[in-house]
Amino acid sequence: MENYKRIFVIVLDSLGIGAMPDSEKFGDKGVDTFGHILEKMGTLSIPNLKKLGMLNLHCAGNMEAEENPIGRYMRLGEASNGKDTMTGHWEMMGIKTEKPFQTFTDTGFPPELIAELEERCGKRVIGNKSASGTEIIEELGEEEINTGAMIVYTSADSVLQICGNEETFDLENLYRCCEIAREITMKDEWRVGRVIARPYVGKKKGEFKRTSNRHDYALKPTGQTALNALKDGGLDVIGVGKINDIFCGEGITKTYHSDSSVQGMEQTIEICREDFHGLCFVNLVDFDALWGHRRNVEGYGQEIEKFDRNLGVLLGELRDDDLLILTADHGNDPTYSGTDHTREYVPFISYSKKMENGGPLENRDTFAVIGASVAQNFGVHMPEGTIGESILKELV
Repeated sequence: MENYKRIFVIVLDSLGIGAMPDSEKFGDKGVDTFGHILEKMGTLSIPNLKKLGMLNLHCAGNMEAEENPIGRYMRLGEASNGKDTMTGHWEMMGIKTEKPFQTFTDTGFPPELIAELEERCGKRVIGNKSASGTEIIEELGEEEINTGAMIVYTSADSVLQICGNEETFDLENLYRCCEIAREITMKDEWRVGRVIARPYVGKKKGEFKRTSNRHDYALKPTGQTALNALKDGGLDVIGVGKINDIFCGEGITKTYHSDSSVQGMEQTIEICREDFHGLCFVNLVDFDALWGHRRNVEGYGQEIEKFDRNLGVLLGELRDDDLLILTADHGNDPTYSGTDHTREYVPFISYSKKMENGGPLENRDTFAVIGASVAQNFGVHMPEGTIGESILKELV
């Protein structure tokens, strides 16, 4: 018999809570996303996270732990070899990644990759650096239009992006080039998580605008996940934000695109007001994309406060047979050097009106307890080859 009819898993993208023992191997020494934000800002207005036990789990600055937290909480270590979005989310649902995705933030893509891309696409590459999408179009859009070149760039994530003017590049040709790039970057040494087509319109600086014809070419998960098991079992699997992209649609029954993390929470609240049976899996990316990578402590802190306000609304909408899980997929310490993700423990905070009391749980060494627990709740078997053991009995 099910303990919960509906489970909400909300990922606060990059909200790590301190360095893992192997963090230095990833170039991350003394990192602590949430702790360092609290230290720099002193306090945050997060009454709902506080009452759930976030500050009992990890506290700094002028903040104090909750005397009687209502949530059950622990920290999770990452078993996979990586610190990126896809690796973290895939592990939550049972996949351990041994070979990390590649990033090219500091150097751009290697000459051999660019040469093969130019030869097969029939276009000269310009850009080839880490950049903001809107800024690089403003910088190089006129050159692309005038010379027939194509803008290639990356970011702090494992991604290769190609910009193309819809009037002069042609949308189908842009997609063709991205498909070639996806094939090229399947090699282990160039393996990126996503290739993204970034079409835009306009003829000169100041007029360029990206269009809604973006297309992602993501890697499919390397095996079946808890999401596949839930879907095959006839359950609802609702993805909000980047979830559908991260899993390349695998195991998803319904998806909602979010323009911001605030909208993602608003969508989650509306979903909570409707009837469904299964999992609502949410990614809130602005913590990472807008503030972590840009090393903006104040912006990150304010984003946490915005989340907390909508969290209060969601808590008021939860039904007696709902389970809420808050977590993260990696760190992105805005006080650290560079712009890359950081290898950190992540929070696990759970709450249901069924719980008689809150308090600490024993820390676990993999994110995969999440998917395993969801699967057990709904009486489906985790696919062969997945990792993680259910902790459902500790969440009722």
